[in-house]
Amino acid sequence: MNDQPIDILIKLPEVCRQVGLGKSAIYELIAADAFPAPIKLGRYSRWSQVEIQGWVEMQKAARRAA
Repeated sequence: MNDQPIDILIKLPEVCRQVGLGKSAIYELIAADAFPAPIKLGRYSRWSQVEIQGWVEMQKAARRAA
């Protein structure tokens, strides 16, 4: 059996809610290669839930290391 979590694609408002940042801050971080880029589905942008949670975990680890 596969132990990897099921990945879902989430919309920007959910990304903002999960990370506590506004959309402008998120797009600034993406431009700086400091945040997961969206997956383009036609004209829509969606983010990987697994990648967003990984980014949050990295922020927590960086806080502990500081």
